[in-house]
Order: sequence, then C-alpha cells, then structure tokens
Amino acid sequence: MKRLLFLLSALPLCAQTTKPDVLARVDATKAAYEDIAMKIWNFAEVGFHETQSSALLQAKLKQEGFAVEAGVAGMPTAFVATYGSGAPVIGVLAEFDALPGVSQEAVPEKKERAGATAGHACGHHLFGTASIQSAIAVKEWMQATRQKGTLRVYGTPAEEGGSGKVYMVRAGLFKDVDVVLHWHAGDRNQITMASSLANKSGKFRFYGVASHAAGSPERGRSALHAVEAMSHMVNMLREHVPDTTRMHYVITRGGEAPNVVPAFAEVYLYVRSPSRDIVNEVWERVVNAANGAALGTGTTMKVEITGGVHELLINDTLGRLMHENLTAVGGVTYTPEERDFALKIGRTVFGKAPAPEVAALIVPFVPGERREGGGGSTDVGDVSWVVPTVGLRAATWAPGTPSHSWQAVACGGTTMGLKGMNVAAKTLAATLLDVFTKPDVIVKAKAELLQKRGADFKYSALLGDRPPALNYRD
Repeated sequence: MKRLLFLLSALPLCAQTTKPDVLARVDATKAAYEDIAMKIWNFAEVGFHETQSSALLQAKLKQEGFAVEAGVAGMPTAFVATYGSGAPVIGVLAEFDALPGVSQEAVPEKKERAGATAGHACGHHLFGTASIQSAIAVKEWMQATRQKGTLRVYGTPAEEGGSGKVYMVRAGLFKDVDVVLHWHAGDRNQITMASSLANKSGKFRFYGVASHAAGSPERGRSALHAVEAMSHMVNMLREHVPDTTRMHYVITRGGEAPNVVPAFAEVYLYVRSPSRDIVNEVWERVVNAANGAALGTGTTMKVEITGGVHELLINDTLGRLMHENLTAVGGVTYTPEERDFALKIGRTVFGKAPAPEVAALIVPFVPGERREGGGGSTDVGDVSWVVPTVGLRAATWAPGTPSHSWQAVACGGTTMGLKGMNVAAKTLAATLLDVFTKPDVIVKAKAELLQKRGADFKYSALLGDRPPALNYRD
C-alpha cells in the first residue's frame, strides 16, 4: 500500500486528467495535509488571532503556485489565494479558528491539554486544511488539462462569533464568483440542506460609580446591578418572542471585589432566529432592555455589535451535485481501535449515542430548503445570499458527538478526524471538477439563487459598517 501511494504521489501532472486521477492524488498526498491539520489543532488559535494557522495554510498555497493576498477586508489573518484566470470563478472556503474554554487532549475522557486554553471543538483545523488540499489537487488538474477559469481559496478567520466572512462579502470579495463550496466537521456524512440561524451578537457595557459597598453604598451606582437587571428583562422577554428565537449570554465582567461597588460590568449576548428580520426586531428590544436597566440603576450603557450573520440560503442544484460525489466517495470506516475510542466517547455524551458504524453511512439527500429553529449560525450564510453556495458535513467525530464540546476536540485530534477530513477533501475536489466542466450547473444554480432570494433583495450586513471586531476574543 505504501508503495502504491508513493507511485501515485509521483504521477506526472499530465496523468491527472480524470476525476479518479484527482481523487487518487488526494489520497496520495494526504500525509502532508494531515500534518498541517494537526499543527493547527495544536495551535488552537481563537478568532482574529489565528496568526500561525493562517500563515501555514498560506505558505502551502504559495508553494503550490497560488497567488496569495493576505490581510484582506481589514483582517490580518484573512486571505484570498488565486490560481488561473477568467471564467468561471469558483471559490472554496477555508476556516481555521478555535474556541476558547475547551482545551482537551486527544483522549476519550475529559483531560485539559497542558498549556492550552482553547480547542478545535468545531473542527476548523480540518476544515481549512481539507479545503486547500482539494483546491491544490484541482489546480494540478487544471494545469494538466489546460482548464480555463479561476480557482480561489478564501481564508476566513473568526467564524466563531467574529463574522469574518461578512466583512469579506461587504468588501466585495465575492462579487465576481460563480459558485462557492465549503464543508464542516460533523458526526455524520451529509449535504447541508437545512438553513442555519441568523445571528446578531454584541457586548453591553455598563458604567457606574465605585464606592465602599458597606461604608458608603449610597454613593455608588452598581454596573453589575445594571447587568443583572438587563439579564432579568431579557429572560422575561423570552416569553414574548417567536418560539424559534434563541437568546444566550455570559457575564464577562462583574466587578473585582465584593466590598467595592462595581464601576464597570459587561454582558456578551447573542440573538438568533431562522429569520434575520426577526433577529433585528428582537435585538432592538434587547437594546431597549439595556437602556432601561441603565436608567433604573443610575448607570450609563454602551453597546458594541461584534457579529451578525444571515441565515443560510440552500441551493438544491448544487446540493444534488455534491451529494452524488459524496456518495461516490463514501463514508468513514473505523479500525477496531477507532471504534473503541468512539464507543468510549459515546458513553460520555448525554443520552444514547448512535453506533460507530453510522460514520460509514451517507445521509440520504432531501431536496428543498428546510427552515429549522434549532442549530447554530454561520457566516457562510452571508456568502450564500450573494453567490450560489453548497456545503457538506463529514464524519470527523464519533457519531452523536456534539459540536463545541471537549469530545469534538478529542475526536478531531485523532485518525478519526483525519479520515473524515479525507472524505471532505475528495468530495470537494470532485465537485469542483464538475462545476468547472458543467457550465449548465452554474446557470441553474444562479437562477435558483435569484428565484429564492427574490427580485427586491439587497444585501446589507447585520453588523452594519463597523470595522472588524479584531479584539472580540480579548
């Protein structure tokens, strides 16, 4: 087997002219990309601080002949890598940010990784790596076949609450793109055919007056009381918003000492809904609650919007195409050791986890966008409203593993995660080939986008015209 992989990696570019050739190339070169993914897993850099992760992906793309523009749209870790010229223009999204507070070793029991405070609990170390792997394999195919067109990799930072892609859309970086492909880590293999939640987030900062909490409390004005009052009103608001609305928050600053009336306090809050219009409406009510809390406690309030994303717009045309390729590639087969790891992970998850064999299956394709109240949010949503967009999930985690968990970090640091990454890289590469060689698919996908978003649609970022919130994780 090793001899076969060596021979495949040595194939001249002129031999890589068919889809099986390109998929074989992905397999033959996977060791190099597994190394990149694991380095990024170890870096575990949070949003807008992904300096090493972004540099590593950029360096590989440059090495493979892509022209790389770094620091785009006002974000130091964002980049656009381009190969080729002319039409069609096909984009691939690459994420690489980690989440704070989920440090974890690659073991099936909770164990923080020494020296780390963050972890890849959403699998973005695999996401960015598989995306560049697929693009580089297709670039070699373009060279070998003299395929016309432009291939772009978008290095998109701070997906986790920082809305990195929104700034790229707002800056017009997708205005000439015909189709965009993406993928995500997950606990099964399927095409994304359910919409995500629109989301608006921000930090509410209250300013009061410090005083001795026992000696002269009447002279103080507690910023913490303002945060508590706002949070209480937000929680009462839950009864009077559409059922699919979600609001959640953390108090990021509450004071320094019990005997000092807090002069500053801060709450970081999200509002989500299947509709961005409802998000905007509920957000205004939350701001009113914050103003009321400030008035009632004798404090002042300032709000900073740190993120805002559209709901995902599904494209059936592209979904069918990608599903065909995912089905041909197949799912993930575990070794006995990996299966044992998956079972151990499953026992730590609340409820009964699916059997490990689920990772080998492909979820059937169901056309037609589904509007669901559950699930998370993604800045891919904004991309999907300006360019026909399609994505998949690949089984990088043991079936039943929730995202944003230590279990996801653990699985993503093992061969289980790397096998799922390989499924994604091959599915992306195969779909890229199809889009480049089937112009009718692009025509149909664009027509579907125009029909679904409506004739009166005009893109407007939920976060307004603010510059990127580069310090939102500080």
